[in-house]
Amino acid sequence: MARFTLNTLENIIAERAAVTDGSSYTATLISCGIEKCAQKMGEEAIEAAIAAAVRDRVELTREAADLLYHLLVVLKASNISLKAVMAELDRRTSQTGIEEKASRPAVVKGKSAKKTSLK
Repeated sequence: MARFTLNTLENIIAERAAVTDGSSYTATLISCGIEKCAQKMGEEAIEAAIAAAVRDRVELTREAADLLYHLLVVLKASNISLKAVMAELDRRTSQTGIEEKASRPAVVKGKSAKKTSLK
């Protein structure tokens, strides 16, 4: 049996995004624009957070799958590859959070710094 990965899902999304006969949910969603794609991703994130908060492991697993799908749709609609995201994660995890934060440019007044380290 082949191993399913996020790369596999990214490829499936790319294939389905190219379908023009109206049979692909992915293509339909992307054709609605980035705002709709982002809205759907946000809905799935909230549903996953609720499932986590109530400790519903089965529902959290399902919602996490939905969230990953919708995240990759947003990335596709934004022309950002999973490879680029993985490179950013690699960059962030190659140093401690304190080191990474110290390397950032100064924060513009009125704007908060983004969390960028996973250590």
